[in-house]
Amino acid sequence: MKEENKNWIDTCLKAYALMCTARRMAELYDEEKDICSKYVHSTSRGHEAIQMATGFQLTAADYASPYYRDESLLLSIGLEPYELMLQLMAKRDDPFSGGRSYYSHPSLKRKGFPTIPHQSSATGMQTIPATGMAHGIAYLELQGLLKTKPVVLCSLGDGSVTEGEVAEAFQMAVLKNLPILYLVQDNNWGISATGQEMRAMDAYEYAQGFKGMKCFRADGSDFVDSYRVMSEAFGYARHERKPVLVHARCALLGHHTSGVRKEWYRGEDLAQQMKDDPIPKLTNYLLQNKILSSQLDELKLDAEKKVNSDFKKAIASPDPDVDEFDQHEFAPAVIREEKGNRNPIKSEKITMVDAALHAVDEILQAHPEAIFYGQDVGRRLGGVFREAATLAQKYGDERVFNTPIQEAYIIGSTAGMSAVGVKPIVEIQFADYIWPGLNQLVEEISKSYYLTCGKFPVQTLIRVPIGAYGGGGPYHSGSIESTLLTIRGIKVVYPSNAADMKGLLKSSFYDPNPVVLLEHKGLYWSKVPGTQDAKTTEPDEAYVIPLGRANTVLYADEDTVANGESAVVITYGMGVYWAKEVAKKMNGRIEIMDLRSLNPIDWESITKSVKKHGKVAVLTEEPLLNSFAESLAGRISKELFHFLDAPVWPIGSANLPAVPLNVELEKRMLPSPEKVAGEIARLLSY
Repeated sequence: MKEENKNWIDTCLKAYALMCTARRMAELYDEEKDICSKYVHSTSRGHEAIQMATGFQLTAADYASPYYRDESLLLSIGLEPYELMLQLMAKRDDPFSGGRSYYSHPSLKRKGFPTIPHQSSATGMQTIPATGMAHGIAYLELQGLLKTKPVVLCSLGDGSVTEGEVAEAFQMAVLKNLPILYLVQDNNWGISATGQEMRAMDAYEYAQGFKGMKCFRADGSDFVDSYRVMSEAFGYARHERKPVLVHARCALLGHHTSGVRKEWYRGEDLAQQMKDDPIPKLTNYLLQNKILSSQLDELKLDAEKKVNSDFKKAIASPDPDVDEFDQHEFAPAVIREEKGNRNPIKSEKITMVDAALHAVDEILQAHPEAIFYGQDVGRRLGGVFREAATLAQKYGDERVFNTPIQEAYIIGSTAGMSAVGVKPIVEIQFADYIWPGLNQLVEEISKSYYLTCGKFPVQTLIRVPIGAYGGGGPYHSGSIESTLLTIRGIKVVYPSNAADMKGLLKSSFYDPNPVVLLEHKGLYWSKVPGTQDAKTTEPDEAYVIPLGRANTVLYADEDTVANGESAVVITYGMGVYWAKEVAKKMNGRIEIMDLRSLNPIDWESITKSVKKHGKVAVLTEEPLLNSFAESLAGRISKELFHFLDAPVWPIGSANLPAVPLNVELEKRMLPSPEKVAGEIARLLSY
């Protein structure tokens, strides 16, 4: 037998042994339903051939984004059945998530293996972070910052290709010529819906509409054909550094999941699909190539012994330590104290928008791995608020660039960028338009550090202009912080002046966690009456402020405090300036605390001020009902009740679904110094 042919047959025998392993795992999970169905899982039965053929192409330099049925792919890159079973049973030593995530939801950072960042269960959503990985790799290559030329594998089921976010990913892949391979495994089923019900075309036909996407078809039930196609497809992505899609027809021989079982609805379809079982097909091919059936029987027996043994070992392994349930909420912060000079000699006053521009400029100059992108931030305009003016000219169109109108991609791609070592700063043009990106923020970004037991923090800075500024209307004036603050695993920062903007933006960039920086449009240029103090002396380049540190911008007179006649207004953003106007007429009775950071929040400073004054107002621009302000007021009432001399007094906008366009209607809805003064007077009357 020639060496080349021998190597090929050895590859086929390896695939056969691993297919037998995967089959036995699926059988055993059914046999041991009482143990294995405690947590919902899917298996790869029917998909083994295409997954083995794919995994054999991956190298340690590559990145992968599998989906929840890719158990055979994980076996093919060298993971043990025991390791997968630990996740199946949510055990302590689950190498991916420590018992926190579902079976076949890997996150792997191990020498000699492809890198697999956090994988969510949201079908199709992995295409954006995966494309972000390829985007980041392309950038690092261009800058000469990579020693290898990795590719990214993104695996998904055909049903998920109808998702809009998949289209966003495909669009960016062809627009930027990214080194990514999309493997679409098509078994003609969603859960109970068939392909005919869900789509007008299959993924291969759909991908033809994305100019520049190289497309292949493979018989996903045939290992020989699958290996041939995947070798060619990976070769194309590796050498051409362009996107490629492989559409592989497969049989679904197992359950959709252990919770939605095949016998409930499959009927004759299951018998038909059994004809495309990959294992008999590969068996016949090996027998035709002079491999003895006794050798195949031995491989099958060894695989079954291994699976049975690993299963017993997994059952006996320890459960997680429940006292560690809250570990890995956030990666440790880098900036822990205020540093640099906030008021350098001879420094001029600048606006908030210029402070942000200068901070990003200094970051890009110091960090070649940093990039900045979003809608209209590129060379031609430099941002609709001119917050990115001149940056593309200075740093090039690959570092500062426009994106399509794709909020999901803008946000979600940063998870992939972070995984490959790029440090992204991105912008959502208006807070009112962040909603299409919320799925990525919640599913792919906020959970990553926790569900990977600290392996994959997502370092991203998401800038969001926010708030009403006089006639912006219902889609350019909204406040969204309460929604963001219900998302665990992200930080939310809200500066109110130029110095804080520069210091907090830099700290947000250096923080290893996802940070959303809310930037009030009405404070950008200090053109709104009463906001001149938002202009400050520009801090030096080294200036940073720790996240979670409030600032008292005005102190009450000591006599009023001693006499029990004072109150603290806890606020942020535009609320700082409403409160300042009120304080001018309150004869030293008002202290103003600017939170600056909403999560993490400076509870220590809040506690100190509440104890000092006994009367507290929480002021926000948001509609008040069910807001962050009401939540904070409730926490103060619960935890500091014995120090209060009056009810905690939340103040905010009218509870309406949008900010109206007419400026007089807008004024009627929003807080104002006059309205706030009336509420504070009522509080002080207690």
